[in-house]
Amino acid sequence: MRAAPAELLSPASIAIIGASDDVAKTASRPLRYLRGGGFGGAVYPIARRGTVMGERAFPSLAALPERPDHAFVLLPTEGAMEAVAECARLGIPAVTVLAGGFSEAGPEGAEREEALRDMLRGSGTRLLGPNSIGLVNLHHRMVLTANAAFAEPDLPLGGAFVASQSGSMIGAILSRGRGRGLGFAGLVSVGAEVDLELGAICASTLDDPQVTSYLLFLETLRGADALRDFARGAAERGKPVIAYKLGRSVEAAELAESHTGALAGEDDVADALLRDCGIARVETLEGLLEAPALLRRLPIRPAGARRPRVGVVTTTGGGAAMVVDNLGVRGVAVEPPSESTRAKLAAAGIDPGHGRILDLTLAGVKPEVMGAALGALLAAPEFDVVVAVAGSSSRFQPELVVQPVVEAARNGAHIASFCVPEAPQALAMLAEAGVPAFRTPEACADAIIAAFSRRAPRPRAAVPPASAGCAYMLDEAEAYELLADIGVPHAPCMALPAARAGQEGLPFPYPVAVKILHRDILHKTDLGGVVLGVSSDTALAEAAGRIVASVAERRPALSAGRVLVQAMTKPLGEVLVGYRRDPQVGPIILLAAGGIMTEIYRDRSVRLAPVDPDEAREMIAEVRALRALEGYRGKPRGDMEALVAAIVALSRLVERGDVAECEINPLMVLEEGRGVLAVDAVIRLEGGSR
Repeated sequence: MRAAPAELLSPASIAIIGASDDVAKTASRPLRYLRGGGFGGAVYPIARRGTVMGERAFPSLAALPERPDHAFVLLPTEGAMEAVAECARLGIPAVTVLAGGFSEAGPEGAEREEALRDMLRGSGTRLLGPNSIGLVNLHHRMVLTANAAFAEPDLPLGGAFVASQSGSMIGAILSRGRGRGLGFAGLVSVGAEVDLELGAICASTLDDPQVTSYLLFLETLRGADALRDFARGAAERGKPVIAYKLGRSVEAAELAESHTGALAGEDDVADALLRDCGIARVETLEGLLEAPALLRRLPIRPAGARRPRVGVVTTTGGGAAMVVDNLGVRGVAVEPPSESTRAKLAAAGIDPGHGRILDLTLAGVKPEVMGAALGALLAAPEFDVVVAVAGSSSRFQPELVVQPVVEAARNGAHIASFCVPEAPQALAMLAEAGVPAFRTPEACADAIIAAFSRRAPRPRAAVPPASAGCAYMLDEAEAYELLADIGVPHAPCMALPAARAGQEGLPFPYPVAVKILHRDILHKTDLGGVVLGVSSDTALAEAAGRIVASVAERRPALSAGRVLVQAMTKPLGEVLVGYRRDPQVGPIILLAAGGIMTEIYRDRSVRLAPVDPDEAREMIAEVRALRALEGYRGKPRGDMEALVAAIVALSRLVERGDVAECEINPLMVLEEGRGVLAVDAVIRLEGGSR
């Protein structure tokens, strides 16, 4: 990862190329904002006119009295490219480009992007954008952006650094945060990331003591390696990273050869990458803004830790119920106080009740009552976090609510607060004291779950480069040979010409499955290429002939004349286990409910490969359909440890450079102690010849 230059966020001098004298135009904003914000360095407007907003303007970069540290290019596309070329020739350390018309504009735009890379190659110039609306370093008093939201005076200072792939969102995040009493250290619109990637930009601020957390607004996955390196550095410094990513409804990948590609769409891969990086993912914009304070208080939970437990104390039962509900629908239960905690509450003169929440009713408005209740709950070993839910008093008498919560939070306690009414003053007071405070129950639950879901960043696995050469499929028999080499068993089978089927004895008993055998046929049932339950030599010969005829009718160019005869086994359940090299993040491993309905149910878990046995067990726990294999209601238990071993083995295909994609669907799970068996496999190799 090439580091972002210091001049990107902390320049001593700035050139504004294409600065406008017309306050109604976007190109007038950067100069106005720099002056209005009190930027202390030199600012050089570059324009065709002699002055811009009363300041001397210069006709070109070459006419400036010094080489500027940073150039903000406001020109249209073609002019912007010329300006970047000049900046590279002059060795200007940092350039930001506002203009669009690049990769988003199709093939011609992609050519322009490549031209930008050529201009920068070999120079000391780094580029932010194109399509970047600018960047802001509030502690440096540098507001170098064309975003209209930064016209406001007294922009709120704080510790959050925002990096967004959407330009307009830096203004939206600023204004929304301001309304909650939250401040920012910096905000950057990364644009198309042609040169400087989001991870590299954030990494340049890791040792800045004024940056305490990171908020990422992501539209897609770019620069996975840079993101990994940055996230690991942030974790080492105790600075939480929270991401909001668009795309939960994005269609699955179209070019995949298997169900794995269709199931593991971009958003699933993003989830796996963020988890691997130790980045907390939220589902709401409110959660993105409000989560940092909570993540700074809650440690990263180790793998295999018990289920998280939440305690709730409130002055309004209905408001607390909203938090309970939002946590419950996402799998986190609010727990009642233990008997020993109830006894401590009673000794303090507080009725502990009998429900999941501690409802103090109106008595909780008294600071001494709420303080005593919080003290007992926070001292209780059963709670990983305690949520204080305040009613109407938080709006009309905020000091009554804020005081006991702030007092309880002073020693770094695992506490959060939700105000049921719109209570901006209470929220601002809590934020100023560093207390995690939430405006909605959805954001409160979102942040809590994101905090509990965080894991320590994993070291990046050594991934050999993909083999050079053409890509080709293995047929099913060849796929089984590869699986056997890595320790994944398959059902007994025999490959033979269809014309000889039924003419020689099988090394396993009837009934059997008969399947067409050809490298270019992946989904055999679509072509009438599978017959199950074949019980005799005569039936085998008939089934093989019928299969070949059906395939010949539907795909005559294939000349498919071989079949695979396979022993049939009755399993407890079926799963899909898939591996593939994702073009953006690298190798991934997927586990899903198996069979022909896999893509309909989309019940799956995804990780970056390789995984260890504990991570494989986590994946199994996330696939809802597999709970039936855990001995549900007295039924036989499946061999889950054999499934764990198969997941791990498939994930270790990362150690080979020739496997682009490998999928077993289904992998049959037998009774405990009997193992698992692959009964269909698709493998695509790279770097060889057919």
